[in-house]
Amino acid sequence: MANPLVTVLAFLLLAFALVAPNQLDLLTPGAFLRIPVEGLLGAVLVLVLPGRARRVAAVLAGVVLGLLAILKVFDMGFFTVLDRPFDPLHDWSFVDAAVEFLNGSVGHAGAIGAMAAAALLAVAVLAGMTFSALRLSRVVARHGTAATGTAAVLGAAWVVCTLLGAQIVPGVPVAALASGRLLQIPASLRDQKNFAAELAVDPFRDAPADKLLTALRGKDVVLAFVESYGRSAVADPRYAPKVGAVLSEGTRRLSAAGFSSRSAFLTSPTAGGGSWLAHSTLLSGLWVDNQQRYENLVKTGRLTLNRAFQRADWRTVGVMPGVTRAWPEGKFFGYDQVYSAENLGYRGPRFNWGTMPDQYTLNTFQRTERTKKTRSPVMAEIPLVSSHAPWAPVPTLADWSTVGDGSDFKATGDSPDVVWRDPDRVRNEYRRSIEYSLNTLISYVETYGDDDLVVIFLGDHQPAPIITGPNASRDVPITIIAHDPAVIHQITDWHWQPGMTPGPQAPVWKMNTFRDHFLTTFSPDLHPTHLKAHAAP
Repeated sequence: MANPLVTVLAFLLLAFALVAPNQLDLLTPGAFLRIPVEGLLGAVLVLVLPGRARRVAAVLAGVVLGLLAILKVFDMGFFTVLDRPFDPLHDWSFVDAAVEFLNGSVGHAGAIGAMAAAALLAVAVLAGMTFSALRLSRVVARHGTAATGTAAVLGAAWVVCTLLGAQIVPGVPVAALASGRLLQIPASLRDQKNFAAELAVDPFRDAPADKLLTALRGKDVVLAFVESYGRSAVADPRYAPKVGAVLSEGTRRLSAAGFSSRSAFLTSPTAGGGSWLAHSTLLSGLWVDNQQRYENLVKTGRLTLNRAFQRADWRTVGVMPGVTRAWPEGKFFGYDQVYSAENLGYRGPRFNWGTMPDQYTLNTFQRTERTKKTRSPVMAEIPLVSSHAPWAPVPTLADWSTVGDGSDFKATGDSPDVVWRDPDRVRNEYRRSIEYSLNTLISYVETYGDDDLVVIFLGDHQPAPIITGPNASRDVPITIIAHDPAVIHQITDWHWQPGMTPGPQAPVWKMNTFRDHFLTTFSPDLHPTHLKAHAAP
């Protein structure tokens, strides 16, 4: 005789795949009070198929529902960290990023253990779903009359709920359509064609070198991405008072040293992670919001900001403390040299995912590039990684003359596994890490800035929803700092706000528009006739 408890568990497992929301904050008991149309169609199929065909259909259904359940688990993780669902076509690169993050946070053994556990869980889900589908198919076939009546009643209820848009839990319709999640795959395929069309046009592709960036001739230009520095850092009352105080005091100090600054917001294509998507969006002038777009972009010769400076005879460098392995796509951006974590010469303690403190990164850039007696102006792209999750422990700012090889830095404070037991502590450490990165950047300008230094710093994306809360914008602050008044005067038409703290009324641009704004503004000799739309190679 069949064990009713096993049957109930099988039903609950299939119900999870069919009706469970794909966001953890929607996962409440009321969210399971739904009618899955696929379940009704499956019951009808079981009733009309003969025994062997029914078993084959049950096995196939179990595998599909197992994959759907795994997809939902991925969605839950992506919504928790990146505030969006998982894209089964484009997001597999995030698995590598997750392994890297785990390596930095819990060590290599912990990362291997976590991935092995995830693989075993996926196999168990597939096996469990298949077993459950077979078991319930037998139950439905055994009780054909009752199953037929139940399917008819629930089918009518599904139609009514669909027409009424009925919801018990806001955002979760009673009339469930589990397969609707799979309909996003064709949309992703169409996106590849759309992006190919966007790639085919670049008005700046053949801009003459002698006309490019003439308003910045002789300037060292530093483009610094501050990890996880989003609008929430300057607008959320949990962070804004102290982060705002750092920016206000920094504005005052740099103003006293003769520097001016202007700030606004950019809307990032990503949130919570995927920094490379934001970097490539800003530098290429194209909206790069998924991995497929990124991979297609880096195969081209698109004129990035780095390449524009390179064409105009700047030395271009990438100072990349977060690059810990081979990075062949780095060739796309147009660096004369890349300083990765391996060749930056850091000998101090590792700060989890952040391989070295921002102060060491900036100090090494200063020593290796800006102190050369005979050199060209340098354009440097520098991601500052001390504010990258998990935000623990946070470095402390030292005297610049004592930085050396970094061996005197101390990684003090609790480890991430301790901090992450308490969401309030996570938020506090996030704020402290942003304060550190901003204070370090301000101190760098104060210590090494001169009339020929221009610094542009911005966030790459908002942090994870645990920091921002739900439904946060994707805006990030951006600031330009210069000692030469002519540089700030050049951007008057941008209407950016004075100082380093963009307010609620500050302009908001999409991040992909920055390249064209920048090249147009700082290339005043570039006549429209110099710009032509050309197909990308």
